[in-house]
Amino acid sequence: TGNMITAVNTCRRTKESRTNGHVAWSTHTLESKAVEDFRRRLKYFFMNPCEKYKARGRKPWKLMLQILKIAIITVQLVSFGLSNQMMVTFKDENLMTFRHLFLKEYKDPRLGSYALYTKADVYDHIYYIINRYTSLQNLSVGNLAYESVDGKYSPLSVCQVFYRNSSIDPGNDTFDIDPHIETECCLLICVCVSRLLSVNIYLNLKTINLQTVRHHELPDCYDFHIMIVFDNRAHSGKIKVDIENDVRIYECRDWNVEGTSGKNNYLLLLFDSVVILACLTSLILCTRSVINGIQLQFEFNVFFHAYYNKIVTWSDRMEFVNGWYILIIVSDTLTIAGSVLKIGIQAKFQTNYDVCSILLGTATMLVWVGVIRYLGFFKKYNLLILTLRAALPNVFRFCCCATMIYLGYCFCGWIVLGPYHDKFRTFDKVTECLFSLINGDDMYATFLQMRDKTYMVWLFSRLYLYSFISLFIYMVLSLFIAVITDTYETIKHHQQDKEPFSQLQAFIAECRDQPESGRYQTDDDPSTCCLSPCGCFG
Repeated sequence: TGNMITAVNTCRRTKESRTNGHVAWSTHTLESKAVEDFRRRLKYFFMNPCEKYKARGRKPWKLMLQILKIAIITVQLVSFGLSNQMMVTFKDENLMTFRHLFLKEYKDPRLGSYALYTKADVYDHIYYIINRYTSLQNLSVGNLAYESVDGKYSPLSVCQVFYRNSSIDPGNDTFDIDPHIETECCLLICVCVSRLLSVNIYLNLKTINLQTVRHHELPDCYDFHIMIVFDNRAHSGKIKVDIENDVRIYECRDWNVEGTSGKNNYLLLLFDSVVILACLTSLILCTRSVINGIQLQFEFNVFFHAYYNKIVTWSDRMEFVNGWYILIIVSDTLTIAGSVLKIGIQAKFQTNYDVCSILLGTATMLVWVGVIRYLGFFKKYNLLILTLRAALPNVFRFCCCATMIYLGYCFCGWIVLGPYHDKFRTFDKVTECLFSLINGDDMYATFLQMRDKTYMVWLFSRLYLYSFISLFIYMVLSLFIAVITDTYETIKHHQQDKEPFSQLQAFIAECRDQPESGRYQTDDDPSTCCLSPCGCFG
């Protein structure tokens, strides 16, 4: 870049030292042509695909590929979503089945947590689980079976987690605890409540998901590794009981379903391969476009500094970095990764549905958001896009300031109201509650739950909630809307008056050549102007 600027200045001095009028006129002509060529090149770079097709007759392959991607990625997501929904439903229904089978007198968790309060209840429930497990196949209406390894059934195991030593005397306000934790697994159960942290009961069961057969997919076999937890870590006299399970999904070893040959899985594999190929092609094309834009940015920076002796602003530089291409690159990367995981899930190599769902879901969301770019080819829709892009920096700065106030209210509400209000019990609940209040949701219920508290807490809660709601709904949100509205009016005014927004746009606006003019049909070296300054400027 430094050598280029030096060469341009040398060319200028050479031009000024010439006295021949014809040479000076030729130099001026070459210089003007170089500027016009570079201006035309910039204008072509910022054209939309339809205008580029009119200018040079090049088919908009990237545009057609993006439209194809929207269709195939959406179909892929719907297919995976139906399969994922079927799997999640099956897991949830089995978990509910285990709760009703192994938890004595289990009730709907909305009526309160399932808990025990006496030693007799603890022993009774442990033996109840053991008896239910031994007679499971005579009780369950599902196709459950015990897990077997090398022909031997996996036994149920009962493990106690407790402090190594504990001596507690609340009457004398004394205690002596060794905090080291030990685990003991045995069939003979003797619970020492003063030392007990939890009782964990482990059992393994197997089942088959027959829903996959109805959908013409390979049948799935499930291994459920179940842990029933008696949680006494709080030592509050309330032992909470719940069931946790870990699932391993794999293709059944020997299966036969009339009319099913597994061809559907091969079609899904082929379709996922097409999605990966399309996204990989799109990724390469968009990456190339981004690189070309960055190269053109450097050329424009050198040209503008050498010819006009001005520094290109950062906002003008960022015009060359197409944010839509960055969005597409991210979307393509996520889709490729999600498709690879999806193939692994279909082949039963792995069962990480959650990661695959996040990747494919985010990718599809970005693909559909990218549709806005094509709507931006129309003038009225483009106004919305320009407003969002121009308002983003101001909105970000405004949100940073508002976040400081919001966090202050969150910490205050968590500390003061947490012991008295369920919605302020944990920090994440506080953030969710206050965000709901900003949007006008659940206001009266939030006020109502604080009525039966002490007068000081009640008074503080009123001042806290009234001030927060007034500040954020009547002031912060109004200012937030005003920032966007002001940006909208500014852009609308510029568009009506056809005023350029920046030095870059003002420079390009001087090019009056329309895409249909044929002036863009050139095979000249596009970098002639800036890469050979003496040739351009005389």
